[in-house]
Amino acid sequence: MSSDHSTYQPTSGFGKWIDSRLPLPRLVHDSFVSYPVPRNLNYAYTFGGILMVMLVVQLLTGIVLAMHYAADTAIAFQSVEKIMRDVNSGWLLRYMHANGASFFFVAVYLHIARGMYYGSYKAPREVLWILGVVILLLMMATAFMGYVLPWGQMSFWGATVITGFFTAFPGIGEPIQQLLLGGFAVDNPTLNRFFSLHYLLPFMIAGVVILHVWALHVTGQTNPTGVEVKTKTDTVPFTPYATVKDALAMCIFLMVFAYFIFFMPNFLGHADNYIPADPLKTPAHIVPEWYFLPFYAILRAITFNIGPIDSKLGGVLAMFGSIAVLFVLPWLDTSKVRSAVYRPWYKLFFWIFVANAIFLGWLGAKPAEGTYTTMAQIATLYYFGFFIVILPVLGLIETPKRLPNSITEAVLAKKGGNGGAATSAAASPETRG
Repeated sequence: MSSDHSTYQPTSGFGKWIDSRLPLPRLVHDSFVSYPVPRNLNYAYTFGGILMVMLVVQLLTGIVLAMHYAADTAIAFQSVEKIMRDVNSGWLLRYMHANGASFFFVAVYLHIARGMYYGSYKAPREVLWILGVVILLLMMATAFMGYVLPWGQMSFWGATVITGFFTAFPGIGEPIQQLLLGGFAVDNPTLNRFFSLHYLLPFMIAGVVILHVWALHVTGQTNPTGVEVKTKTDTVPFTPYATVKDALAMCIFLMVFAYFIFFMPNFLGHADNYIPADPLKTPAHIVPEWYFLPFYAILRAITFNIGPIDSKLGGVLAMFGSIAVLFVLPWLDTSKVRSAVYRPWYKLFFWIFVANAIFLGWLGAKPAEGTYTTMAQIATLYYFGFFIVILPVLGLIETPKRLPNSITEAVLAKKGGNGGAATSAAASPETRG
């Protein structure tokens, strides 16, 4: 689809002049107006647009907040309070930015789940998927560093605990930790480093997002059937068909976002972060932000040595491995069928995986003791088993449902049209060896 001839025709003299020198209007038109997308896209495919909106929100609010924030341990906490009380609409900017991070992760997790459900990581979209995982990692690093900036109790002790993980790596762990901290403990150099990186990384995210969208336009959009576009009847122009759907989804998402900002702005945060950081007073229960809790549970689930690997290093490796495994997902799934719609067993295991991930998040907020640890170990086992065992084996033994021959056939069959009569036709090439 990306190789189709451009349909953009400048209508004014100025438009022709610009198009011959800097064809930016042509790029926008070809990418977001006339660009053909599958005609059967559902609302699960709107989270890409939602994520772009949230990235812009985070960038704009973050830049303004940085104008008033002081990256100094002596006054950082007070500067945040000053933003809340004395800066015009400072409270709104801060609540938009803090809750925006949470809603950013809500959208990205749903975006990833959609990609896994409909097989968006399969060839030829491996690079597209890998770029998405890179964005996820950059988001996690940015969010962690941003959580430290208010310099409350949970900010300080969260930074102490998380950066302490690096000491688990023999030989190189302590030098890496000292480089991050700017010393031997979380202090003013740490805050300066984290503030600088927190300001820089979102622009790196924006750069990788551009590559992500570029890769999407090269390979073309997937769709709920998992069948590739074959004829022009399988597609519709991006505008107005996809843009209207995206706009509606954005409005609903932003309404929920606004409800949290205005009516429950601190619901997703931690009360201890309204207490100034105190190195001499440890909180009763140190927990990260909710979007890190599943990985935190995996970290704490490893309470035993694995051969020469002690439990601390094993936990850290498991935590990083839980994200790293997403990079190789396109090669772990051996099935030739993309969409879970036509894979009954994969659909079952996928929804168990989703429930398991939510369960891990709940366990991450609980104390690492007793039955909680046992449940976390079982949930961690299924998490890795899903990728390493279930996906490769299912692709070999599962018998998928018949795929439609085209997207148009699937749409007509769903609507009760002539395409529904083609149930006895030969399976699409995607199911063949």
